[in-house]
Amino acid sequence: MDMVLVVAVIGRSGSGKTVTIEYLIKQFSVEGYRVGAVKHIHHRGFTVDTEGKNTWRYAKAGAKVIVAISPDETAIIKKTSSEVGRFDDVLEMLKKEDSLDIVFVEGYHELVAKRVDVVKIVVAKDDKGLQELLAESEDSVVAVSGLIAENLNASVIHGFPVIRIPKDGEKLVELIKHQLNMQKGS
Repeated sequence: MDMVLVVAVIGRSGSGKTVTIEYLIKQFSVEGYRVGAVKHIHHRGFTVDTEGKNTWRYAKAGAKVIVAISPDETAIIKKTSSEVGRFDDVLEMLKKEDSLDIVFVEGYHELVAKRVDVVKIVVAKDDKGLQELLAESEDSVVAVSGLIAENLNASVIHGFPVIRIPKDGEKLVELIKHQLNMQKGS
């Protein structure tokens, strides 16, 4: 079984995380890579389940895991209470998923910052925000992107390549491919 590369795009709200991940998913998918995505939604009360629908009714009746299957997709709804445990569980599940090469994670900065097993792209609005994010993160940062990249004339900041999406996006794709190759070699 091949390993799945986990790439987290970390940054504050409105800094460019979604644009960066959307670009990467599209590029890697076009090239034939099998891509997964995890989106952290930190708002309390958010649910993909719709009140009154059967899956919602099953949960209200006490089911802890509900699986909804249609001809086009499968959704697993798992009622939980620990955000940290859920993230680790989801990562482990995705790492074991034979059909994936790369998983992009949006958010979960506080959970991935110190992990060396997760490649990180830091997106920020400005240098102050960038410095805060870099100070909180350990190794495995491969690039800086987001709004800060659009406003810089530099190609490197704080020792990291600056990637403007989509203009310099191919550079970011190549950096991630390099991480994939390193992982396969280990």
